[in-house]
Amino acid sequence: MRQSAGRLDGMRRLLSRLPIDPYIAALLGTVLLAALLPARGTAATTVDGASTGAVALLFFLYGARLSTREAMDGLRHWRLHLTVLACTFAVFPLLGLASRGLVPYVLTPQLQTGLLFLCLVPSTIQSSIAFTSIARGNVAAAICAGSFSSIVGIVLTPLLAAALLGNNAVGFSLDSLLSVVLRLLVPFVAGQLLRRWIGGFITRHKKVLGYVDRGSILLVVYAAFSEGVVRGIWHQVTPLRLVALLGVEAVLLTVMLTLTGLGTRWLGFGREDRIAITFAGSKKSLAAGLPMATVLFGAQAGLMVLPLMLFHQLQLMVCAVLAKRYGRQSEVTAPAGLAAGAPAAAG
Repeated sequence: MRQSAGRLDGMRRLLSRLPIDPYIAALLGTVLLAALLPARGTAATTVDGASTGAVALLFFLYGARLSTREAMDGLRHWRLHLTVLACTFAVFPLLGLASRGLVPYVLTPQLQTGLLFLCLVPSTIQSSIAFTSIARGNVAAAICAGSFSSIVGIVLTPLLAAALLGNNAVGFSLDSLLSVVLRLLVPFVAGQLLRRWIGGFITRHKKVLGYVDRGSILLVVYAAFSEGVVRGIWHQVTPLRLVALLGVEAVLLTVMLTLTGLGTRWLGFGREDRIAITFAGSKKSLAAGLPMATVLFGAQAGLMVLPLMLFHQLQLMVCAVLAKRYGRQSEVTAPAGLAAGAPAAAG
């Protein structure tokens, strides 16, 4: 038994050191499956309906998990939360708008639109908490900042998309905004309202429901990329363009990490708060962005979420290195916060 446990621990440590997060590998596998076996005809209708239900379930669970009391307690750190929100929904979008100067020489119009959409989605929750914990930062603030960003993003991301993407987003319209309300906001509010009765169940089955989360996102990815393959949109992207996109995103992440690091010092935040802001303010949520894209972009969602998927993997690798570096620099007596572990890929 001890030998088996030791082998399992060794495998976990090995997986945690892989350059590609296992869940990202599953996402890439889902994309490959959609490329080889896209859903067509009746199967496509079934997958689309299942994807719609999966999105609603995702946001219902988000609402049911979020403790209203914890969110209200977090208001005490209003300067920190405003800083994170400003990074997420002001600085990021401005940089996304600036990327229009890269069209058509570096990015195609479609990839630039996807990059701008990436800049509009909320920050992560799970991975921000994990990285802040590893770096010995303010974990409680990271929890509240991620929660606030997710709540605000449900409303603000579609509004920013309407204002900044406009006609560049194929399929985007006022009907899309209504779809966001019905398919994202209504389930989220329903989860909040029912939390009083189902909160205990959600907590007890957190691990199982985590698999439901990730499985739902895989279904959303398959539906979006499958439709893109059927419509032939992937012929618009060349390997050289993908390399260029990855380079642009590396610059984007570097700029945000630099701004959050230097800006928080200028604003007078303490070390633990600076760490929380750096990780929460420089990252974007794959779990929230993918469902939103399917609602906002329809058939073009597959191409639009490609920049988000690449950025998500990039931010995990870079922030993992930074978190360990900050943790080593911390005093031995600094509180460890939550148990350090591998960052959640779906955050």
